[in-house]
Amino acid sequence: MAGLLEGKTGLVTGAAGGIGRAVAIELAKEGAAGVVISDLEQARAGGEETVRLVKEHGSDARFTVCDVTRTEDCIALVELVVQTYGRLDMAVNNAGVAVHKHLTDVAEEEYDWIAGVNLKGVFLGMKHQIPQMVAQGGGAIVNVGSVASLTAIDRISVYTATKHGILGLTKSAAMEYGGRGVRVNCVCPNAIRTPLMDASPPDFVAELIAPQAIKRPGEPEEVGAPVAWLLSDKASFVTGVALPVDGGYMTGA
Repeated sequence: MAGLLEGKTGLVTGAAGGIGRAVAIELAKEGAAGVVISDLEQARAGGEETVRLVKEHGSDARFTVCDVTRTEDCIALVELVVQTYGRLDMAVNNAGVAVHKHLTDVAEEEYDWIAGVNLKGVFLGMKHQIPQMVAQGGGAIVNVGSVASLTAIDRISVYTATKHGILGLTKSAAMEYGGRGVRVNCVCPNAIRTPLMDASPPDFVAELIAPQAIKRPGEPEEVGAPVAWLLSDKASFVTGVALPVDGGYMTGA
């Protein structure tokens, strides 16, 4: 049986581990022809491991360095996909960072770093992904937001602001380019077992899980599956949505 993404090609940012890696593997499981894995130079080893895992599931893959805050890197990432596979059918803008501090404790440099990676990174990604998709007749983008795209969460004020911003960019892009064949959606995970969560204070993680209907952390592949569906033709009439993948965190909101 053909997969949801049979023959499609695309890219995933921040894919050296965590949700990005799980998404890339899921694309391969669903029949993607090729996936370009991107992350920072210091994450190359993890990126190459993601490539190996994607290839194990039958898709072509390659790693490239991409700092999502740099225009030239975002342009080069799209160009690499097109040069390698002929087109860009799907893009997952996943790269993200955070610090666990109250608003007044966040240094200006930390604000610039978080806003640069999380929000500017998604802006630059879509700025250069969308024209390629429009030119070839269509494509699908999934931006990785958070439940912090939908509500305030204590101790991650700047992260929350950027994730709200990602949802705004998602909705605007969906509205502006839906008529030109490009769908743009956002997934909003909560407590997912990733290196970012592992580095979080234990009491912070406990506070995240407490409101969930499902009282456990999610696994990265539990985000990968809905991302793959949103990228597929099965979701052809779905655009501009914020899909919670949160164990029921938002059910009582």
